[in-house]
Amino acid sequence: MNEILEKYLPKAAVNSAVQLIEINELHLKIVNERKTRHGDYRKLPNGQHQITVNSNLNPYRFLITLIHEVAHLVAFRKYGRNIKPHGKEWKHTFQYLMLPFIRPEIFPKSLLPLLALHFKNPRASSDTDAKLSLALKQFDPPNDKNYIFELPYGSTFRLYNGKVFKRGNKRVKRYECLEISTGRIYLFNPNAEVELIQ
Repeated sequence: MNEILEKYLPKAAVNSAVQLIEINELHLKIVNERKTRHGDYRKLPNGQHQITVNSNLNPYRFLITLIHEVAHLVAFRKYGRNIKPHGKEWKHTFQYLMLPFIRPEIFPKSLLPLLALHFKNPRASSDTDAKLSLALKQFDPPNDKNYIFELPYGSTFRLYNGKVFKRGNKRVKRYECLEISTGRIYLFNPNAEVELIQ
């Protein structure tokens, strides 16, 4: 397990992550990229607990995703199955499990203040925290994607599924975008990654 995780995690986090997986008797499956999620947790029909994490994540996002998913199992065991998946019980558990990893031996110093802020009240996805998401993106391999908030008003962009939209006004937190083919308005998080059409 250590050898496998060394390919995906910051080196200083590997032993602690392996211990967390083993203590909780989890089956970790590293899978191909899924556009809609970085990872997930589920209890299998045979009673085994499985976590999947996308293989294409940078080491810091991989670690955050892994601990996020472990927190689901730990929270369900501690508080019962009737809690909300990303409710206060999960948030407390995620904070508790993540705390030992928020150190300069594991994360770059530039990320530490953003992580500290994020984990005061962690969200269902680190992607909805625009500042943290943007900071984590700098450790991804370069790609041709832009965040919605970077696009000029009225510009046209394409999603991974081929749908084409025109960027509109910002509401409180999200952007109104018009789907070209249907004329329907959708709301996008500011840090949704899209392909700008020139």
